[in-house]
Amino acid sequence: MLTAGMNQSAVRRVNTSVILRALAVSSGPRKLTELAGQTGLSRRTIELILDSLVEAGWVAELDRVPNNGCAGRPARRYELRAEHALLAAVRITTVDASAVVADVRGHILGRAHRPLRAYKDPRTTLDDAAALVLQALEDAGGSVDRLRAGAVAGGGAIDDEGVVRRLVHTTRWEGVHLPEELARRVPVPWFADNDTNLGALAERWRGVAADHDNVVWAMLGNRTGLGILIRGAVHRGLDGAAGEIVEARSMPAGSVEDRPVAALTSPLPAQRALALARFEAARHGDAASLAEVDEFVENIASILTTLSWTVAPSLIVLGGGLEDAADVLLPRVRDALRDARTPAVELRATALGHDAPLIGAVKLALDRMDTELFGPLVPVD
Repeated sequence: MLTAGMNQSAVRRVNTSVILRALAVSSGPRKLTELAGQTGLSRRTIELILDSLVEAGWVAELDRVPNNGCAGRPARRYELRAEHALLAAVRITTVDASAVVADVRGHILGRAHRPLRAYKDPRTTLDDAAALVLQALEDAGGSVDRLRAGAVAGGGAIDDEGVVRRLVHTTRWEGVHLPEELARRVPVPWFADNDTNLGALAERWRGVAADHDNVVWAMLGNRTGLGILIRGAVHRGLDGAAGEIVEARSMPAGSVEDRPVAALTSPLPAQRALALARFEAARHGDAASLAEVDEFVENIASILTTLSWTVAPSLIVLGGGLEDAADVLLPRVRDALRDARTPAVELRATALGHDAPLIGAVKLALDRMDTELFGPLVPVD
């Protein structure tokens, strides 16, 4: 940890943030020795900061448990009181927006959803998104002073700063700085990324990709995009363009987008219902529906074969609605990849459903938080 040139107060603030974040991302209570190994801080430093955080009400010290018959005092265990810090997440599609408020463990506490009034008008759409955040906060029973940060999941190429660089549906969003615009409406720090990138981030945090570092989260069909994790980190590429294969004319990403089965990833409920009906007919042996499914599988397999030999992930996750027909798609796509003699990439369906980009947005906010955003100012003794 780089602390050269920092005064004692600043060092204490940074160390406090490090400890709080370590507790936030852990799956359960942590012992002092575990926190020392995770943060690289001394046991004494951690102990002093935890005592202050317990007194401030941010951290709970749990009852001590025996050391499995070992000699010595039982280990001290600590757990973040996650309800003290709330995070907001918003997802914007071409037709609607959804917002959630969650604690720092990713547990969703409140929700809101509405159709957009005018998607191609960024100002109106961001007004709608901000209103949804406040509705979700009310649904969560929270107050604005407990909201620490937020993140927005959007379509198109979004760069590292959260600026929309390219969007296939309209040019009016190009150059919009999403974090700045949301911060004007809801005055907390905001972050932004592409929705499929955030789907991949969520899957590794709370979904089926926890045991993989190199992951592709694939939404294919009516809406198409790829979220790519390399060594556990989102790969955005130049101007956030990585994974925006809907723009790649040489790939067959859009060749089946008008087929009813491809509408599993549509933002329109009526189209999704038609897709689900087609898959149900295929389950019962309807020849026309099966032929349509086979064409869709061929399209998916073609894209994933290219990924297998370029990005070469160890896991590909089907999401964005594809999970609703996983029982039909997964075995067929696996067979097609095997026939194509691709590397032995594992294929799974998302376990997070349509919440994946929202949960990923919560994780993005958590990952970007520093001392100013996360945790109290702990005074120097």
